[in-house]
Amino acid sequence: MNPYRLYSALLSYPEQALQDAVPEIRDALQASPDTAQALSPLLDHLASHPLIELQEAYVATFDRSPSHSLHLFEHIHGESRDRGPALVDLLHEYQSRGFEPFSGGEAVNELPDYLPLFLEFLGQLPLEEAQGFLDDAVHVIAAVGERLARTDSPYTLLFTQLRALATVAPLPLAEPPVRDMDELLETFGPGADGSEPLLKPRPAGPQPIQFHPRRPQDAQAGH
Repeated sequence: MNPYRLYSALLSYPEQALQDAVPEIRDALQASPDTAQALSPLLDHLASHPLIELQEAYVATFDRSPSHSLHLFEHIHGESRDRGPALVDLLHEYQSRGFEPFSGGEAVNELPDYLPLFLEFLGQLPLEEAQGFLDDAVHVIAAVGERLARTDSPYTLLFTQLRALATVAPLPLAEPPVRDMDELLETFGPGADGSEPLLKPRPAGPQPIQFHPRRPQDAQAGH
């Protein structure tokens, strides 16, 4: 079982289909005893609670607590000017590799930096290429995992597993800047038909994905 696709599913908003799939997930993990043991508490949690309780807990954990947000760039750029271009660049990375998350389906409601979506993307890449993207993002993933651990969240173990897959040591994150969301929504919002994001092209074209805030001197050089 591809670990990225598995973790993407387990980190997504819980639906009945996920609960129903728990026995199948356990069976598939029999070939990976260490992973099966690590994920057992979360699978038990998903199987033993009413769906409405799982959904309420998920929203409280990830949607109502900014420090636990599953949107990676929120922990790096906050709502600064850099976040919109970073989202566009990440979407270009997806599209250049044949991953079209906004062509339909449930993922249309999420921004490209939504961690379950990012993991789904990694699950479609060759392992070496996926490793490079994970190593770039692990600094954010580890920081969110550490914050979740303080709340005894059952989702903590997924972040621990992702951190273990990385080949680089996570670096500490600086506090992200705060900015009004209007500019972000102008750059990256729903399309007129409601099915695609509205992307405004930038003259410079796609840039390398930055999973760290720019240093002040870099930001000044960009003007």
